[in-house]
Amino acid sequence: MTQSDPEIGRRVRTGAFETNLHDRGAGAPVVFIHGSGPGVSAWANWRGVVPVLSERLRVIAPDMVGFGFTDRPAGIDYRRDVWVKQAIDLLDELGLDRVDIVGNSFGGAIALALAIAHPQRVRRLVLMGSVGVSFPITEGLDRVWGYRPSLAEMRAMLDLFAFDRALVTDELAELRHRASIRPGFQESFSAMFPAPRQRWVDALASDEADIRALPHETLVIHGRDDRVIPLEASLRLAGLIDRSQLHVFGRCGHWTQIEHAARFNRLVGDFLAEAD
Repeated sequence: MTQSDPEIGRRVRTGAFETNLHDRGAGAPVVFIHGSGPGVSAWANWRGVVPVLSERLRVIAPDMVGFGFTDRPAGIDYRRDVWVKQAIDLLDELGLDRVDIVGNSFGGAIALALAIAHPQRVRRLVLMGSVGVSFPITEGLDRVWGYRPSLAEMRAMLDLFAFDRALVTDELAELRHRASIRPGFQESFSAMFPAPRQRWVDALASDEADIRALPHETLVIHGRDDRVIPLEASLRLAGLIDRSQLHVFGRCGHWTQIEHAARFNRLVGDFLAEAD
């Protein structure tokens, strides 16, 4: 990898390690927290979002520790509180008192936990295909978290994410497979979610009383045909959060920001702009 690689942004000190992040645009700051697929990075997750929304917002997209090009400290315990602390350390280092947060899947659980623990640091919240409440683990999520590197396995896993299988090209599968076998990537990923994996769904879930007490305006987004995170999880979140809106994209799997890119960017951008 070289410094011209689009997945490499700039590095910021966050506690005991440095975080790789993308920081573009001006306006109200919004932090985008990616999901937990193998080989994922902030840029891989948000590459269709950053260029568009940075025209109207300050878009900040970090690689969470254990993913992408953020440091992987020896002996680190990958758990929800560590990722929340990383996000707060990032806000402190950037001098940001209050931000909007968009969390995708695993990132939704981190965004939700951050808003509960530090409500004063969050203006508005967007949860998309989000973990954060307990549910019986799906076959799709169990397969994603149990990924063992091979091109065939990556292709099969990507098929789980997309409603439109035409999006899963041989080129994309090869690109994501190569990403998953970069030095250190699979080692940290396999350490996060070992079997049995239901316990990690539960570990990422927040207490429902705490969710119910959230004061933030929240947009909950889900793909109707998601085979990784069940739609019922977002229905539950929308039912618990008093000041919430729910948008369900039809003919859409786990990739709402990819399969309905223009609509997603407009929906999220307009929702965040309401608070200006």
